[in-house]
Formats: sequence, C-alpha cells, structure tokens
Amino acid sequence: MRVSRAERTGNYVILIAFAIFALTPVLTILGAALGPDDAAGAGGGAVSSGILGLHPGNFAKAWDVGHFGSYLRTSLLVSTTVVVISLLFSILAGYALGTMRFRGATVVFYLFLLGIMMPSEAVLVPLYYDLRTLGLTDTLWAVVLPQVAQSVAFGTFWMRAYFRSSSRALVEAARLDGASTWRILWQVLVPLARPAVVTLTVLVFMWTWNEFLIPLVMVVSEDLRTAPLGLAFFQGQYTQGFTLLAAGACIVATPVVLLYVFLQRHFIAGMLEGAVRE
Repeated sequence: MRVSRAERTGNYVILIAFAIFALTPVLTILGAALGPDDAAGAGGGAVSSGILGLHPGNFAKAWDVGHFGSYLRTSLLVSTTVVVISLLFSILAGYALGTMRFRGATVVFYLFLLGIMMPSEAVLVPLYYDLRTLGLTDTLWAVVLPQVAQSVAFGTFWMRAYFRSSSRALVEAARLDGASTWRILWQVLVPLARPAVVTLTVLVFMWTWNEFLIPLVMVVSEDLRTAPLGLAFFQGQYTQGFTLLAAGACIVATPVVLLYVFLQRHFIAGMLEGAVRE
C-alpha cells in the first residue's frame, strides 16, 4: 500500500508532537538537576559549575546527602529477585495452562486473572497482618513476596497467550523425537519465546523498581528502603530547593532507563509479536 507524501508528513508531525509531549517533563527534570543549586544560599554550599554552565556535581551531592547508594542496592536486589522468581513461575504456569488440558484449568486461569484485577491497595492491610504473624515484616521478603504474587498473575497470562499460539507441529515433532515435556519447554519453546520473555522481564523490573506502597507499609528500617521510598524520604527531609530533588529523581530513574535502552529491540519485538498473535 503506497503512502502519499502528505500522509507521511502528517504522521511525522503527529509523532514529533507526541515525542515532545512525552519528553518535556523528562528534559525539565534533567535541566533542573543540572542547574545551579537553588538551596546553596540556605546552607547547601556552592556547587562548582562545569562546561556550558552545567552543574553535574549536583548528582554527587544528592547521592551523598540522600544515601541513594544503599537504596539502589536494595531496589536492585528486590527487583532482581522478583524478576527471577516471577519469570520461573510464569513460564511454568503459562506452559501448563497454555499447552496442557486438565480438569480445573479454566478455574485456575481465572484465579490468575483475579490477581491481575485486584489492586494491591485492597489487600495490603490484611497482607501486612499475615506477614507480621509470620514474622516477615521489616524484611526483604515482605517486599519481595507480594510483588512476586502480582507479577506471576500477569506473567502467567502473558506466557499462556504465547504458548497457546506456539507451533503445535514443532511440539509434536519434538515429542516424536522422544523429548520430554520438560525438555520441550526449556529447549524448544523458551528459546523461541525470547522476545516475550524479555518483554516480561522489562515490565516486571520496571513495576517492581517503581513500587512505592508495599515497601512503605512493609518495612521500617532505613537500610531496607527501596529507591522510590528513599526518594520520598529525601524529599521530606531536604526541602530547601528543587535541584537536588531533581538530581535524586534522575538517579532513581536511571537503572530502568538503561535496562530499557539495552533491551528495547527485544522489548518492542515482544510487544509487536503479542499484538499480532491470534
């Protein structure tokens, strides 16, 4: 189908407008983080300027003042643990529900859908008391386990859709060659599902990294605070200016941005593949 020059120009204009709309807040925060310290007059100390009047030293100062090193390590540990456990359980559950026929499969799948539709705010209070009874509050497991449950619900739905649309001829050929169910999953289907797995990895990592409410309720110790939670406490403690807050926000957002940039090709491929599958 041939596209006219006017239609192509209109498409570019619309895309550029949406890009400007999406990037303006990001560039505003980044510009504020590289600007002069607006709290220097309140005892914050002068920050040496770099080239073109920029102040990259704001990031180092925010890192030290806000203790973001500890918060980032905690967030990285929590996010990595949630991603690994969620991927394993999602692949197994999605494979079972997508390729096998057994009694109660539909009911089990609807239970997973209920986990997707149930907001965390609705179960957070009873969940807190359950974890406190088990002695898990104020531990990393109190932050990890609820997010694993949320991620597995979506991950099972995501992987089930992929496995249901996988090539039945390929699976049957592997069975004729004597491959077991376990081998078919890990050596035949999972390698082919790399775009879907990478997309799920990016989504779960992003959701876990940005989670605020669960760490806020479940942990009290400062050394267990995640990066978004630490940024909120930094905002409450450091209120003299906006510059260091913007620098702290950039520090917290950097790992997710780097992960997406590194895996963007597979992420987009997984999204497009899921969109065209029937």
